[in-house]
Amino acid sequence: MRRRLSLACCLLAAAGSALGASPTPPSLLGVSLVPGPGGASLSVPMQIVILLTLLTLLPAVIMSVTPFLRLTVVLHFLRQALGTQATPSNQVLVGLALFLTVLIMQPVATEVYAKGWAPIERGELTLEQGFQEGTKPLKAFLMRFAREKDVRLFLEITRAPAPRSPADLELRVLIPAYILSELKTGFQIGALLFLPFLVIDLVVASVTLSIGMIQLPPVMLSAPFKVLLFVLVDGWNLVVGSLMKSFY
Repeated sequence: MRRRLSLACCLLAAAGSALGASPTPPSLLGVSLVPGPGGASLSVPMQIVILLTLLTLLPAVIMSVTPFLRLTVVLHFLRQALGTQATPSNQVLVGLALFLTVLIMQPVATEVYAKGWAPIERGELTLEQGFQEGTKPLKAFLMRFAREKDVRLFLEITRAPAPRSPADLELRVLIPAYILSELKTGFQIGALLFLPFLVIDLVVASVTLSIGMIQLPPVMLSAPFKVLLFVLVDGWNLVVGSLMKSFY
C-alpha cells in the first residue's frame, strides 16, 4: 500500500512539474523558434547560419551593386591601352578600386544603417520594415545610374507591372539594370582611353615600316612613348579624378 502511495505521489509531482514548466519551442532539424517580445524569432544557431550565408554573397554584392564594377572595368582597359601587360598587377588595381568604392559608398552605407539597421536594434521596426527602409537609399543610388532602357528590359523579362514612380522599382529589376548600365559606361570610358594610345601605336608602326625596321614589333617600341605620355599628363590623377567625379 505504501509503495502504491509513494508511486502515486511521484506521478503527481511529475505531472505538476510538467504542467508548470514552459512549453518547449518547436524545432525543425535542430533549429528552434525562441519566443520573444515581438513573437517567435529564430534561434542563435539559425541566425549564425543565415549570417554566414549572407557573408558568402557579400563579394558578389560589392562587385555588382557598387561603383566597383565601373572602376575595375576602366582600370583594366587603361592597363591594356598602356600595353604594360601585368603592371600594375591585378591586386593593385582591385585594391585601388575597392578603396575608391568605399569612399563613394560611405554616405549611402551610413544612411542605410541609420534608416534600416539602427531602428531594428532599438526595436522600433521589425525586420521586414527595417529592410524596406534600409533599401531606399540603395535604390536611390542605383536609380541615378541605371538607364531607363535597361530598366524597361528587365521589367519585360520579369513581367512586373509598371511602377507608378521610380521609387517603386524592385531590387530584382534595379540591380541587373544597374549592372548593364555600368558595363556600358565602363566600356565607353575604356574606348575613349584607347584613342590617344592607338594614335601612338599607328604613328610608331608607320615609321618603323617606312624605314624598314621590321625586326622589332611596333608594340615594344610604342610602349615607352605611351608610358611617357601618360606620366607627363599625370594620367592617374586625371583618370581617377574623372571616375570619382562621374559618381557625384
